[in-house]
Amino acid sequence: MTGPTAQDPAPEPLVKVRRQGKVAVVQLNRPGKLNALSTALEQALLDALQSPEVAGASAIVFAGSERAFSAGADTSELPEMTPQRIAAYYRGSGSLYEVVSRLPQPTVAAVSGYCLGAGFELALACDIRIADQTASFGLPEVGLGILPSSGGLTRLVRAAGPAIAREIILFGERFPAAEAHRLGLVREVAPAGDALTVALARAEFLAGQPAMAVAWTKAAIDAAAESSASASMLIEQLAYAALNRPAGGNPE
Repeated sequence: MTGPTAQDPAPEPLVKVRRQGKVAVVQLNRPGKLNALSTALEQALLDALQSPEVAGASAIVFAGSERAFSAGADTSELPEMTPQRIAAYYRGSGSLYEVVSRLPQPTVAAVSGYCLGAGFELALACDIRIADQTASFGLPEVGLGILPSSGGLTRLVRAAGPAIAREIILFGERFPAAEAHRLGLVREVAPAGDALTVALARAEFLAGQPAMAVAWTKAAIDAAAESSASASMLIEQLAYAALNRPAGGNPE
């Protein structure tokens, strides 16, 4: 067996990053596995979020391919997961979904094709989801003897309510973009092949909004979902006071 030579092409990166103005496009690039989220792909996404191109962007679009945003977790890794390894996983590459949900920039998922399991959980971690007519959603984990555990269960309950979440998770059936839109899980359905184009347009608008107002508002919305009404109102008022400082001076 010979090693790599100077003529061998460089391996394709698991994640491709490009900038379009103020928007960073973070694209999953594991087409042979329908962008299945292995620990290596999750880590590559975490690394991409730390890159200057993404960290310096005013909005972020997450995308896959036309065939699949992501068909789910890489199930070939499941037999190796002991309780100890699972705990280490959530401290490592498995933290991806929480990192995405807490980004200060607005995030948009451009969904084409399969958006299943962990792929759906990644999309749910984004602020906005744009799906095209080819998109297919689902959480099949219960049928595998597990459950959605990367924030998908929690976010689905909060987005659609417990009754809808039970139906989606317990039955594990796939449903089309039109149904996801009806349930409020995607903002709009684009023509086939146009998810990324529409997502970029929405991200460009969000990138033009005042960055600090966007970041504080995102944080306040997340806090409101977990707080009493009085606590949420206080957070609103404190955030408003922090943002509304007089130019060049301190608030009185």
